[in-house]
Amino acid sequence: MINVSHLTKKYHRFVANNNLSFIVNDGEIAVLAGPNGAGKSTAIKCIAGLLRFEGEIEIGGYNNKSLEAKRILGYVPEIPAPFELLTVWEHMEFIARAYRLEHWKERAELLIRRLELDDKRDKMGKELSKGMQQKISICCALLIEPKVVLFDEPFVGLDPHAIKELKAMLFELKAKGTTIIISTHMLDSVEEFWDKLLIMMNGRVEAERERRFVEKSGENLEELFFQITEKQPSASSKTEGTP
Repeated sequence: MINVSHLTKKYHRFVANNNLSFIVNDGEIAVLAGPNGAGKSTAIKCIAGLLRFEGEIEIGGYNNKSLEAKRILGYVPEIPAPFELLTVWEHMEFIARAYRLEHWKERAELLIRRLELDDKRDKMGKELSKGMQQKISICCALLIEPKVVLFDEPFVGLDPHAIKELKAMLFELKAKGTTIIISTHMLDSVEEFWDKLLIMMNGRVEAERERRFVEKSGENLEELFFQITEKQPSASSKTEGTP
């Protein structure tokens, strides 16, 4: 589970995240949606423990910057940053050694095969396209079999096969009870599998929706999204569907 409480992140006078609070339960896929600059990536980086912030964040009941939290967390950044001089396979080995994984090679082989990196396994990070580097990031994040995974714009730069495989992996992770947060500015890329939707604008969560209530109400989320992000007034922008 991820518990974000009163998350505020400032860069001098600029407020990137303004008092964000939300919970993502085990087996839920939450989506942070919004235009570029809405504060999605900053929130993801704060949850991942990469930035200083005000407020509290817990991952699996642990403070997000603790070793216990980091052991169960997988993170796929918006901009992949593989080690330039490590091969694809050496990335797998590095992660396995860092996390002291046992019996990891079969899982690494499966991930590499599913994301069509077989013929690139001996290529160094600096020799790969951005899409291939993105695939390495996904493999590294999932190799540890995390209980919580953060994906920051994961579909950007991926080819159609990789997008299909990643979506299948998301369903598999959800079935195992994995907690997932995905940030995106493209609602149609996540429409099949989201459980909780948080629409962000100007560093704030302007609307929160749960799938089960939207399916009953028939609310048009695309219309809601544009009402918020294009700063048009909307009577329905408050949170709905909470007990």
